[in-house]
Amino acid sequence: MQEHIHFVTGRLAEFSLRNLLAELAPRAGFDYSVDVLGITVAALMTTDWVARRIHPPQGTSRVLLPGYCQGELDVVTRAVGVPVERGPRDLRRLPDYFGASAVAEDYGAYDIEIVAEINHCPRLSLAEILSTADALRADGADVIDVGCDPGEPWNGVEPTVRALVDAGHRVSIDSMNVVEIAAAAKAGARLVLSVNSQNRHAASDWGCTVVAVPDDPANLTTLHETVEFLAERRVPLVLDPILEPIGFGFAASLARYVETRRQFPDAEMLMGIGNLTELTDADSAPINVLLLGFCQELGIRNVLTTQVINWARTSVRECDLARRLAFYASRHRALPKRVEPGLVMLRDTKLLPFGRETFERLAGEIKDHNVRLFAEDGALHAITAGVHATDADPFALFARLQAESARAIDASHAFYLGYEMAKAVTALTLDKEYRQDEALDWGFLTRPENHHRLPRARPSLGGDESSAGNASGDNPS
Repeated sequence: MQEHIHFVTGRLAEFSLRNLLAELAPRAGFDYSVDVLGITVAALMTTDWVARRIHPPQGTSRVLLPGYCQGELDVVTRAVGVPVERGPRDLRRLPDYFGASAVAEDYGAYDIEIVAEINHCPRLSLAEILSTADALRADGADVIDVGCDPGEPWNGVEPTVRALVDAGHRVSIDSMNVVEIAAAAKAGARLVLSVNSQNRHAASDWGCTVVAVPDDPANLTTLHETVEFLAERRVPLVLDPILEPIGFGFAASLARYVETRRQFPDAEMLMGIGNLTELTDADSAPINVLLLGFCQELGIRNVLTTQVINWARTSVRECDLARRLAFYASRHRALPKRVEPGLVMLRDTKLLPFGRETFERLAGEIKDHNVRLFAEDGALHAITAGVHATDADPFALFARLQAESARAIDASHAFYLGYEMAKAVTALTLDKEYRQDEALDWGFLTRPENHHRLPRARPSLGGDESSAGNASGDNPS
């Protein structure tokens, strides 16, 4: 027997919901019924109110409430005796909602460690270094790299490393200076970046793992010589053939990672990805995803990243999400698509248009004078009682609203509409979904917004939509 799902909605969304379910239910494999409760705007429902009015038919497997429905689900569960869930806030997302199980339950696992560098530590106070280290760890860093400056040894390296270790951080030291490295190792640093022919003679004295690099990135022989030197002295090591920027041997450097893995199939490896993210005029997230995917497939289990330049200032968080996505794709032999929404930031995964027919129907059905805003097909749409105004220019649209609306728009409402129209124009510009009174979706960078005009109050006990008169907008959901 197929599962029977009982959907709860309001009057405005009934038409859209029934049309969508007629197509979705056979494809997703469930039977359904629709309960249209006595309220126009479904977003104003609360679970207490729903529990007194819901009537699921016999044989119902579960109940699906609108995503905006406020309150404890247990209240409805006790009333109907079957599991109750909140669906998506926009009913057009129901196909994605019922396909969510396609992602494996173990999503989120990873096996790549992130070494996050704090650049120019000698120029920072200890408090600044500790605060930055804590923030990097919160974003996903596994190791904090203390970045030193060329020149004379930094006298503060030992107390800085010791303070980081005391704060619970795993620490690496980024220096070629044997004096700085020795002081850092003494204070508890467990990784040295980097070692080549210039400083490898001292490596056996440090008692920690070192990252072996070539003297000349274009010549792997120099890396082999350092590896042989360290191996003879039983110094634990990680190999880094050096990633080079675009235009300076980028493709050849990727080939060297492949060749190094072929020659040292069991060796630990590291890639410093900042040479691309920091030195390329492009947002860092997609670059990090590609490089983490390369590392995952090649068995490079350590990446070194920085986040100095503004377009790469969230690289650690990006790498944290990217390593999970890459691990999932590799382990499950699944495309890394529609799995990690946090990494889709500039444009949304897809657009779900309402269509002019829906706008015209809403304009005929809505009885209050509040304004519903939409953005699609290159234009803004404003709908209120008996009015559907549309224009690509928000100033022209506002002028039409003022001229055609039966009720004057006060200053407070005008300010709100101006703010929302600015968001809507941004959505049109970048092909993003616009949902009134909600933040645009910027992936993991999204800053949640309060609902400024759409109240979350209990609907009237009379069972109708009297509370909806205060709502400035609601997508049909």
